[in-house]
Amino acid sequence: MHLSVVTSLTGLALLACILELLRRHQLREKYAALWLAVGSAVVPLGLFPQMLDSLARGLGIVSGASLVLFAGIVLLLLVCLHLSWESSRLEEETRTLAEEIALIRTALEEQHRPPTVAARRTEGGAG
Repeated sequence: MHLSVVTSLTGLALLACILELLRRHQLREKYAALWLAVGSAVVPLGLFPQMLDSLARGLGIVSGASLVLFAGIVLLLLVCLHLSWESSRLEEETRTLAEEIALIRTALEEQHRPPTVAARRTEGGAG
């Protein structure tokens, strides 16, 4: 089987997986847009790899395959950076929510705590 056919089938499988994850609501639209763009680019480039050769020559790169590898590494680095940013943001949000829950729990315990002996004496002496 030719590499171009395998690449195109991989792109189609990627598109099918993304659409299925979207259908099951297991992948948010903001992430799916990037992967749909990648899958949509892989299918035609897999069938017609010579399309990249002219772009690669224009950028001073010898072959289209090198350009694809470089673009893939850059894409993966950007995805890793985005996921790290997203993870940091969610960690901060989780910490803030935990602190707010602790404050609310403490306030509720203060309201439902029976009065202390000193507080009862104060109430009894005043009345």
